[in-house]
Amino acid sequence: MATVEPRHIGIVLFDGVEELDAIGPWDVLAHWTRRYPDDGFAVSCVSRDGGTVECAKGLTVRAHHSYADAPGFEVLLHPGGRGTRPLVRDEAHLAWVRRQRENVALMTSVCTGSLVYAAAGLLAGRPATTHWGAVDELGELDPSVTVRAEERFVDDSDMITSAGVSAGIDMALHLVSRLAGVERARQVRRGIQYDPAPPV
Repeated sequence: MATVEPRHIGIVLFDGVEELDAIGPWDVLAHWTRRYPDDGFAVSCVSRDGGTVECAKGLTVRAHHSYADAPGFEVLLHPGGRGTRPLVRDEAHLAWVRRQRENVALMTSVCTGSLVYAAAGLLAGRPATTHWGAVDELGELDPSVTVRAEERFVDDSDMITSAGVSAGIDMALHLVSRLAGVERARQVRRGIQYDPAPPV
């Protein structure tokens, strides 16, 4: 019996990436894809050279793939963090993001990852969100973006953007719901015991 190649979800890593922007969605998506492999998805991390990146608060993480050897992605997730500020001016990175848009069915971002998408021209004329502290910057990068500052995440068909940091967990659960159904998302949510309630 032939083995069916899974559909790949990629999480972009780079120096200065906010830890929870990447690791929060990773935990959701890794729990889902490993616990329910018959859903047909796999998740991995990709960085420019496939090496180790230093995150915003000092955590070091090694990517599974470089841009050159990464599988074709069905879904790409671009986190945020202070490292996005140089990326919005990095023409090589923006060109890579645009090439992904040509083939990736669903582009997603967390926090200021949406700034990179805006700089690459991917959010023109679309609704989007970002970290509350970067709302003005998003509008300045592309004034045609309809900025939805108060929304936890914005699903605009083939583009999903989410607000800051922990909002990426909510967006990732929404992604599971889109790709595998609401019940599966509920199972994953229970599996990672994510049931937030305000502490004050």
